[in-house]
Amino acid sequence: MMQYNKEKMVKIEKYIGVYNEMKTELRPNGMTTSYVYPRRILWTSSAPEAEVRNAECLLRNCDGQATLESRELCRMINRGARAGILLDFGFEMQGGVRILTHLLKGNVRIRFGESAMEAMSEIGEKGGATNDHAIRDLTCPLPFLGSATVGNTGFRFVRIDFLDEDADLDLREICAVFTYRDVEYQGTFECDDALLNEIFHTAAYTVHLNMQTYLWDGIKRDRLVWIGDMHPEISTVMNVFGSQDCVTRSLDLIRDNTPLPSVMNGIPAYTLWWILIQRDLYLYSGNSEYLAGQIGYLRDAVSYFSGLIDADGKNKIENNFLDWPSSVNEAGQKAGVHALMILAMDAASDIFRVLGKSDDAGFAALCAKKLRAAVYDPNGLKQAVALQVLAGQRDPDSAAELLTENGVHGYSTFLGYYILKALGEADRTEDALDAIREYWGTMLGLGATTFWEDFDIDWAENCSRLDEILPPDSDKKDIHGDFGGYCYKGYRHSLCHGWASGPAPFLMQYVLGVKPLEPGCRRLLVSPSLGNLKFARGTFPTPFGIVRIEHRKTDDGEVETSVDAPHGVEIVLG
Repeated sequence: MMQYNKEKMVKIEKYIGVYNEMKTELRPNGMTTSYVYPRRILWTSSAPEAEVRNAECLLRNCDGQATLESRELCRMINRGARAGILLDFGFEMQGGVRILTHLLKGNVRIRFGESAMEAMSEIGEKGGATNDHAIRDLTCPLPFLGSATVGNTGFRFVRIDFLDEDADLDLREICAVFTYRDVEYQGTFECDDALLNEIFHTAAYTVHLNMQTYLWDGIKRDRLVWIGDMHPEISTVMNVFGSQDCVTRSLDLIRDNTPLPSVMNGIPAYTLWWILIQRDLYLYSGNSEYLAGQIGYLRDAVSYFSGLIDADGKNKIENNFLDWPSSVNEAGQKAGVHALMILAMDAASDIFRVLGKSDDAGFAALCAKKLRAAVYDPNGLKQAVALQVLAGQRDPDSAAELLTENGVHGYSTFLGYYILKALGEADRTEDALDAIREYWGTMLGLGATTFWEDFDIDWAENCSRLDEILPPDSDKKDIHGDFGGYCYKGYRHSLCHGWASGPAPFLMQYVLGVKPLEPGCRRLLVSPSLGNLKFARGTFPTPFGIVRIEHRKTDDGEVETSVDAPHGVEIVLG
């Protein structure tokens, strides 16, 4: 029988006490880690002086543990050149890579890429291959009979080069270390068009990857809280995932780091987006306690922007940035920001009224009324036209003709969401669905598993897919390296950007037709618009539980609707 050792037990209790005390200082980040094995080997060096043998063994699921067994190893052999391998993990993810070695160790260079060609690139190549925001090109030693976990970026492809001269390296396993927020997809959408279903899922997944400790804009670039970019993201979050703490944490972070008269992210429009987000978040969540905590900043923001309204209702904002593709159209940007200012003042009035601040509500409403009197020429900018529709400055029906002219030319992945919404307000669902198929669907056709920071439909002509390696003599364009502009030229272009997720909330709000009428989803409008679809069904998250909705078109063109709502949710059929 084991003897009781009092001295040993005292030491153990001491260590337990230290650990318990330390736990109070730990800050959980809510993230989960999983391991993903590569799906394909896209390339290996093949010359005798730089050889990779038995690479296919890296595609199997392994046990994650180094052993003395030498079966099924991938060997990289350097004899005057460097052996390399390019792995495709099948889909975009956030995290790094774990490399498990056998008896032979060495030094490697690891390159992460959102496209195959980015993973094959050199720093500085095509104007954009960088280590900005996240290190995606690095070197590291690999241990003897052990593992090394490296990397923290957005990627789908990984290239590994063995650096040691005249040496061999044995690899037992390579897997991606996938870091994500383990949350349920409570909001769902399905219809009889498989492409639209895939677009919905991809849009939701794009935002899911960016739901880290904070709500980022991009998992490679930009790994920052950009408030304007968050409006479509939060629309997706609330329609698919329900309330999430990374949202309020991000809103509070930017509020606390941007004391007025400074503007959020250095862009006046982004403080206006913050106001809109607060109203929309409350409408979906019903969290009045959180909303009440914003009243001081909100009051100051309204006061600040009211000082930028002249006697004729025109605004005196000088930096009228909307998004990068709009920035070449100065007049159009001015029209768009003005409409956004109206929307923000309307939202502020709604918030003040809910919080019982009638004087503040009246003042914000008066500001909105003054601003509506001044209508700026959008100068052909579709994004500005759409915002004018949503702000009540332009008739939806006449605007729809402008928005559908020349198809999806002139769209951007961020403000494309508001073009879809404006078409929805004009009851032009078929046009909106066609735009989604053409614009976001073309990205899928080019190999996307998440949606991009920007996309011009003209890029798709004679270009490669993301999962292709272009030979030097190819007459095709590199869809990643040869396009992009402004701050996202070439490989710097983010291929997982949460602001591009607009189709997901649009399909929920306008096709499935579900919108909150009262805070916390106590009353929901269900008013479907199927366009040329035969059916649409899905689920919608509320603080009371899941609402289940199905619409089906009959032979005579009528739409039959069934709704199953939890107790506490009143359904209003439109």
